[in-house]
Amino acid sequence: MSFANLCLLIILAPLAAAIVAGLGGRYIGRVATHTLCIAGVTVSFAASAWILKQMLDGAAVFNEAVYTWGVSDGLSMEIGFLIDNLSALMMTVVSFVSLAVHVYTIGYMRDDPGYQRFFAYISLFTFAMLVLVMSNNFLQLFFGWEAVGLVSYLLIGFWYKRPTAIFANYKAFIVNRIGDFGFIVGIAVIVAYMGSLDYMEVFERIPRAIGHDLYLTPGEPSKVITVICVALFLGAMGKSAQVPLHVWLPDSMEGPTPISALIHAATMVTAGIFMVARMSPLFQMSPDALHFIVVIGATTALFMGLLGLVNNDIKRVIAYSTLSQLGYMTAALGAGAYGASIFHLMTHAFFKALLFLAAGSVIIGMHHEQDMRRMGGLRRYMPITYLTCLIGSLALIGFPGFSGFFSKDIIIEAVKASDTQGSEYAYGCVLVGVFVTALYSFRLVFMTFHGKERMDEHTREHLHESPWVVTLPLVALAIPSIVIGWLTVGPVVFGDFFAGAIAHAPDGPLAELGREFHGPAAFVMHALQSPVLYLALGGIVAAWYLYLKRPDLPDRIATRYARLYRLLVNKYYFDWFNENVVASGVRNFGTGLWKRGDETVIDGWLVNGSARAIGAIAAVVRHMQTGYLYHYAVAMIIGLSLLLGWLLLRS
Repeated sequence: MSFANLCLLIILAPLAAAIVAGLGGRYIGRVATHTLCIAGVTVSFAASAWILKQMLDGAAVFNEAVYTWGVSDGLSMEIGFLIDNLSALMMTVVSFVSLAVHVYTIGYMRDDPGYQRFFAYISLFTFAMLVLVMSNNFLQLFFGWEAVGLVSYLLIGFWYKRPTAIFANYKAFIVNRIGDFGFIVGIAVIVAYMGSLDYMEVFERIPRAIGHDLYLTPGEPSKVITVICVALFLGAMGKSAQVPLHVWLPDSMEGPTPISALIHAATMVTAGIFMVARMSPLFQMSPDALHFIVVIGATTALFMGLLGLVNNDIKRVIAYSTLSQLGYMTAALGAGAYGASIFHLMTHAFFKALLFLAAGSVIIGMHHEQDMRRMGGLRRYMPITYLTCLIGSLALIGFPGFSGFFSKDIIIEAVKASDTQGSEYAYGCVLVGVFVTALYSFRLVFMTFHGKERMDEHTREHLHESPWVVTLPLVALAIPSIVIGWLTVGPVVFGDFFAGAIAHAPDGPLAELGREFHGPAAFVMHALQSPVLYLALGGIVAAWYLYLKRPDLPDRIATRYARLYRLLVNKYYFDWFNENVVASGVRNFGTGLWKRGDETVIDGWLVNGSARAIGAIAAVVRHMQTGYLYHYAVAMIIGLSLLLGWLLLRS
């Protein structure tokens, strides 16, 4: 089978399953629905893994159009695929995590009346993400980008009878539209200056944009390449939930846990990271854009992590962890370490999906209770869930030997070695973030699985390990969470794995780190000399002391530092500002346009006013129509006299 047909198979298999499940799920039943959807994603995963193997064996990059939508003024709009090591890696990770989530969904959603509809949605979600990562042009990228956003709206609001779920999916949709406005502006500027939508043609025509200015404000020129990069990154800020467009992601926990894992692990939230890495030839040309990116990423990494310390919902704690880790990936992009960012994206996909699915297993065991204050001691009842959650947490904090250690440590070192403006600030944020990550991660572990049992008696009597369809995906994700870093850190980050797919500066931070890299074992040993390890250990010890040894202390600290605690509990007042200033201001502005513009000016003056004016004129004029002949004769004589007088004056 040719590469083109194989690519079509990868994206069409989950799409076909989604269509059949969505339109005919009620007729074919639950078993046939999940069998069909799992088969579709399995086909995508198997084909993606085969393509990845071919690329590793030296296969040539595939970059071809398979269909032309249309041509307008020389601008070709096509469906096409770009298959290189970057896209092959993303395809494999996306399809593998999606497959694990599909299997897990059988157990988690077994009692839900929307079972078939949910499978249709997650298969459609997989299709949209695969279209995004496989595209070779901006038009197809934008289609996948928007399709991911649309299906996430459907999934977050899956339980549509809950007002909180409807509010959350509206919020996600609107916030992403803000970022997407910047994204489409960036694409428009690319078309205006490069004259193409094809990635490779755009990269070849970068010199056309360099040296040109755009006047976005009077007298203040902006470089075209910087405008393009910042506009594209605004789209990434929405999809990958960077400050201040992060507010939708914690609320997306209103959706079922499987979609929380799918959105937060390897699909929607990583779309922005992937896009910036794919566009690295553009971003390398704009130091100003990289400065903006590294500051935004570092700010997100630290300040969103702090919010995980005060939240008690097990899923939301992991959601804030996702925000923080996306900040690490973004900081790496801004530092010019694109390969390190994609490497962390890959490792994060496994252990973050693992953590979400482990949280879902806990929620099943606790009869859908999500408050960690009502848990405790669960390791006795759910040993597999406990062990896999512990593995995911150790990977998340970057404990030596686990996959997250390799990717996270490289990002921290790359930010330190970067010469991007703002990297000093970013290094401080990502370093402190290590302690914060360990503290909130093991706060979750200790409050959920250790200590005193705080659930009610009915829940305790029915506690047991989840069924195999739930625990099997946990084990499948736990294995790469341990070993994937050992196997891939050398070739992916310091080798030539991304050669030709990602633009790295020859003297960039990864080049410097690569000269000091002597294998994964030596890298682990180097951790003993790094402050990162001791910050992580400090976070674990602090969590143990606060939540096991002295569980009374957190409340006392919250009381002692009440203002800081309220700041964190209220999420830095971003939601308050958005709802009471932005949303309220827009509503008031719209109401003003309606009351004063529509009702007063248009309806009152122009429409009704003109009618009233005509009526008033008519009321006056009709008195002149008396019906008497001599009145009309006098009027004619007067008119004729005036006309003759005017003619005489002119002559």
